[in-house]
Amino acid sequence: MPKPTKGPRLGGGPAHERLLLANLAAALFTHRSIKTTETKAKRLRPLAERLITFAKRGDLHARRRVLSVIGDKEVVHVLFTEIAPLVAEREGGYTRITKIGNRKGDNAPMAQIELVLEPVAKKASAKKTAAKKDAAAPAAEAAQADESAVEEAPVEEAAEAGAESPEEGAAAEAAAEEAVEAPEEAAASEEKSA
Repeated sequence: MPKPTKGPRLGGGPAHERLLLANLAAALFTHRSIKTTETKAKRLRPLAERLITFAKRGDLHARRRVLSVIGDKEVVHVLFTEIAPLVAEREGGYTRITKIGNRKGDNAPMAQIELVLEPVAKKASAKKTAAKKDAAAPAAEAAQADESAVEEAPVEEAAEAGAESPEEGAAAEAAAEEAVEAPEEAAASEEKSA
């Protein structure tokens, strides 16, 4: 939880600030993007993200906690049914603040705060790609060794594919091993006789 700011509130006392941020959050969830001052956007971000986290939980208690802040049932419904499923895979960072210059009348710094609803793209780190390259060389050698083992025992795979329970699978595996060992023993006995 962010530390509360000291000094003057946004335009008045703490109650006015609480209501102002609740209305900004409702507008953000309704329109998915709003323009406001930078200070208000920065103060809105933790509140909006906390409410989205409640919406991701989706239970009745979370819905009532959000209703105690926002108060508009339609906005809460939109948050829980439309926005929460879109950010279900995202772990935080549900909002984006973009500075858009100063306001014409009073030169106040303005910003646009919007919901980040794009799907999460997994990034591969440099260490993981290097580890994959290092593991690829021994894996290629192991793959060649596995190919020769697969040629010798195709019966095992067929037996495992048809098994329906662990007991049947174990019995089929034992039968497959015996089938593989029988030709090997026959070949060994032919070498001894020759």
